[in-house]
Amino acid sequence: MKFHSILTVLLASAAIATPAIAQQADASDPSPDRTAQGDVAVTIYQDGNALVQDVRRLDIPSGRTRIEFPDVSAQIRPATLSFEAPGTAIVEQNFDFDLLTPTKLMEKAIGSTVTLVRTNPATGQEVRERAEVLSTAGGVVVRIGNRIEVLRDDGLPVRVVFDQVPPNLRARPTLSVTLDSNRVGARDASIRYLTPGLGWEADYVALFDEASGTVDMQGWVTLTNNTGTTFHNADTLLVAGNPSRAGQRTRSDMVRPGTQTASRERLGDYYLYPLDERTTIANAQTKQVSFLDVSRVPAQRVYSIGTSWLRSDDDFRPAATAIGFSSSRDGGLGDALPAGTVRFYQRDAAGNPQYIGENRIGHTPMGSTLSLVTGDAFDVFVKAEVASREEISADEYERTARYRVIEDGEVVREVEVDEEVEYFRTTMRYTFTNAKSEPVTVQMIQYGLDQYWWARDFRVVSEDVEGEQLNADRRLYSVQVPANGERVVRVTYETKF
Repeated sequence: MKFHSILTVLLASAAIATPAIAQQADASDPSPDRTAQGDVAVTIYQDGNALVQDVRRLDIPSGRTRIEFPDVSAQIRPATLSFEAPGTAIVEQNFDFDLLTPTKLMEKAIGSTVTLVRTNPATGQEVRERAEVLSTAGGVVVRIGNRIEVLRDDGLPVRVVFDQVPPNLRARPTLSVTLDSNRVGARDASIRYLTPGLGWEADYVALFDEASGTVDMQGWVTLTNNTGTTFHNADTLLVAGNPSRAGQRTRSDMVRPGTQTASRERLGDYYLYPLDERTTIANAQTKQVSFLDVSRVPAQRVYSIGTSWLRSDDDFRPAATAIGFSSSRDGGLGDALPAGTVRFYQRDAAGNPQYIGENRIGHTPMGSTLSLVTGDAFDVFVKAEVASREEISADEYERTARYRVIEDGEVVREVEVDEEVEYFRTTMRYTFTNAKSEPVTVQMIQYGLDQYWWARDFRVVSEDVEGEQLNADRRLYSVQVPANGERVVRVTYETKF
């Protein structure tokens, strides 16, 4: 039974005796605009963790005393806490994370006596009874005089009146610190701790103009707070980078990493993105703040496809459509880009921006070349086929290997291995089609040329389009396909496989 759905909780007397020092605001005041926080600074990382620094002005007596810090994160990691105040030494710290809720009140009231108030819906007359709470497992079980009763959702208005708030329940997450102070007086007391539940990521909105070959891009910081606490008027600093190596991956979005240093503050291998103004990060809220706004950055549409070695397609495959641009200082976005999602838009004939796709980028240094796939092309297709394949002969020396065994600097024996080597001549045929009214360039990559150490002496005997060897395994062909037409490209390889 969800007893918070059938009980209207009335806190008749919430007297909690506490020797703690009063804060700037009443911690029991549930108003969202009231806070006991002081000068708050929040450093937020992209892995969902944040460093919170809170400086509060307190009157601290001499000797041993307990100070309460309400309005800390409900997910605080107590082991990461550090406290500092002039002339004090910390003795003990406690974090009270049991928050004041109807469910918690009932659970804490087990074994205690409460008042049940039932209202007759016809007459409005109230009937009060004292009841001992016996259990809350699966429902609320109480003892009223000599009878045992289960509180049921029977439609009769009922509420529970508690004599007091249990001392270990808090209206807001509270940290208490026991101190030894060598003097009396007001001073700044600061706490610093790590907490999960507060994260950020970058979101980019890009308007692509294919006719002019440019893109307008806005970058937004999206803050998310699930800590259970609102951080009021916080000086906020965002850190872009990976604090751990978890989730390392191949960067399909980056053609070539940049070598330019962005004009941003760095902390070790992280870039810092401070928000221009203080901001309130409310609990259970998503907030967006702009950090990038550039116009008419050179960009182009790119079509690409890959094919494996000896692949023969049964049918044509659509090429991937991507948008390429740079983050360089000159002719690019001019900034280091934190990881996030780039969403592309393009204007239709009426001039209205329409969504055309999205993709993620990793942390990207300034000066990088990016190519983000947004989907499959509608009008551009490619078909790869093995046009011919035959075995060719090899000279005797190409199939005979000799080597010497040397021990302690001396040749102890010579070994001659007579090994038959098979050579092949393979012609691949690539057919490109284009239904667009303008020519396009398709970047096709032939994979599978690196077949272990013994086969790396492959040769490209002839090719209709000059290729670029990207590495031992991949060769890139940039193929111009005419408007409303097709083009066939043949490449002949000689290999051991």
